[in-house]
Amino acid sequence: MADTTVKVDPAVRDRLMILARERGLTMRDLIAELAGATPTKPELQRRYEETKAYCEMHFGVTLTDEDHDRAEKVWQDLEAGRPVDSL
Repeated sequence: MADTTVKVDPAVRDRLMILARERGLTMRDLIAELAGATPTKPELQRRYEETKAYCEMHFGVTLTDEDHDRAEKVWQDLEAGRPVDSL
């Protein structure tokens, strides 16, 4: 595999080096691990569809687009530290 250079701010580089050392990895391996563990939008969409189908098949739950939107709002509120209404 051919290597390439990625240009980042020195603070980002330094942080990546700390994270790599804490995990006993090279920076190359850390970046590969992060890239492999971060799903793309199509992968997230496929995961959502698979989860939705599983819930419908095994729990008899039909999730609507409105259910999805409400759940997204709950996550956003939780992340922002806002009070969360019941689903």
